[in-house]
Amino acid sequence: MSNSIERHAKLLKASASAARSITTILDSYELFQRTVDIICDEFGFYYAGVFLIEDQYAVLKAGRGEAGRAMLREGHKLAIGGNSMIGASIANKKGRIALDVGAEAVFFENPHLPKTRSEMALPLIINDEAIGALTVQSTDEAAFHEEDIDALQTMADQLAVAIQNAKLHRLEERRSRLLKAANRVGKETASILDLELLLPQTVNIICEAYGLYYAGIFLVENDYAVLRAGYGKAGKAMLAEGHKLLVGGNSMIGTCIALGEARIALDVGEERKHFKNPHLPHTRSEMALPIIYGNQSLGAVTIQSSEENAFSEDDITTLITMAEHLAVAINNARLINELKEAHNEILRNKVFEALTTASTEAIHWIGNKTLPISLTIARLKEEIADGKVDVESLKEDLDMISESAAQIIQVKEQLIGAVREMKPRSILLADVLQTAAYQRGIDQKILKVQIDPAAAYVIADSTQLTRAIGNLLQNAAEAGAKSIRITSKLTEEKDVIEINIDDDGAGMSGESQRKAFSPFFSTRGTSHHA
Repeated sequence: MSNSIERHAKLLKASASAARSITTILDSYELFQRTVDIICDEFGFYYAGVFLIEDQYAVLKAGRGEAGRAMLREGHKLAIGGNSMIGASIANKKGRIALDVGAEAVFFENPHLPKTRSEMALPLIINDEAIGALTVQSTDEAAFHEEDIDALQTMADQLAVAIQNAKLHRLEERRSRLLKAANRVGKETASILDLELLLPQTVNIICEAYGLYYAGIFLVENDYAVLRAGYGKAGKAMLAEGHKLLVGGNSMIGTCIALGEARIALDVGEERKHFKNPHLPHTRSEMALPIIYGNQSLGAVTIQSSEENAFSEDDITTLITMAEHLAVAINNARLINELKEAHNEILRNKVFEALTTASTEAIHWIGNKTLPISLTIARLKEEIADGKVDVESLKEDLDMISESAAQIIQVKEQLIGAVREMKPRSILLADVLQTAAYQRGIDQKILKVQIDPAAAYVIADSTQLTRAIGNLLQNAAEAGAKSIRITSKLTEEKDVIEINIDDDGAGMSGESQRKAFSPFFSTRGTSHHA
């Protein structure tokens, strides 16, 4: 009797010690593995394992030694209420003991544990609900007594509490991570005004921050939701195919846009509206969130996981917040694009207006230049016919004709330069600046050049770019500049650089500045044209 009391006291002491060791562990994997190790080390048992309920099965989450690792690799699980000690203890919410497993009707014969002769199965219960079970096994027959259930059940109850605490901690961490991810999407996308950058950046943030299998963004075009950004190889493949879904059609995305509300499929195999996509064969859960700005549906976000039941209420709340941030960013990007288009249209109209005005002026100017040429040639012909040619006078006349012809050629270049077919190529900006300065006779000493390394090489028509920069340098020099500063840098607009030329020469009035880039306009009198 005394041996039984001593044994029971030892079990209670070991159980209390084990309970204290596991209640502070918040990492699930560490908790389960630590539990089975403590049971085997403290109690001297052959094997221990932890099972948790998933669907209608008790799934092994941790097992002692090589046997446990082998069963984990195989995805070992037992039916609840089925032909096993674990299944029976979960179904009945009571501990079970098999003193000789060979005679136990509900014992599951396991090839990984051939030496087991006694087994105890203890349910893990929280709020009167079984969440799993603990198996403890010995190589001795009749190794367990009824009072052992009480001692070890105390530890099992503490393990259930620790599992619940770890789960709550995990949910709290996930909630915090989701909120940070949603805020990150809002913060990082708010400053991106180019849709070609905004949308891919958003799907990358979603997948990386939330640890998801796939994310994609669709925008509405006519009656279709057209994929504009997708994560990873699957996204690239669908973009290359021009993937699109009918709004209101038989898909999660089409339905969510048509209804203006989120749709969630926790198991896509059972979701009538789920679109079967060969590029995403591992999708088990999907969420489709509409992108709405004001009363307008701009598109939708698809978020997919390779796990069933992957999305919780917290996920829905934070992801809807993210979709709202994205809607604002998309609307801002579209407004900027519309403003750019409007600005470009105004600029084109002004250029055409300036060219029309310049062409009219050029026609009059050419007429004025060609008239004295015609008169001079007619006079020269008469003098030659009469034999009265004055050599000095002839030289002056030929110089006048040559100058007028050169000016007419210059006018031709000014007229067609703006519309000449461009021949862009890769050029070094520093070479263009040096050539422009050399052609216009600008002293290199007054130039101060600062070129951003990212803007050192440009794709441009070198002839026209050299002429344009040369005109500006010449104007600065003729305005009395003693210092000309040239800088270049990348702009926020894709594939565009900005070149600034500042000088300390005489400035222009506001009216002159407005006309400065019109062909043939000049502030230097009728004998010069810019």
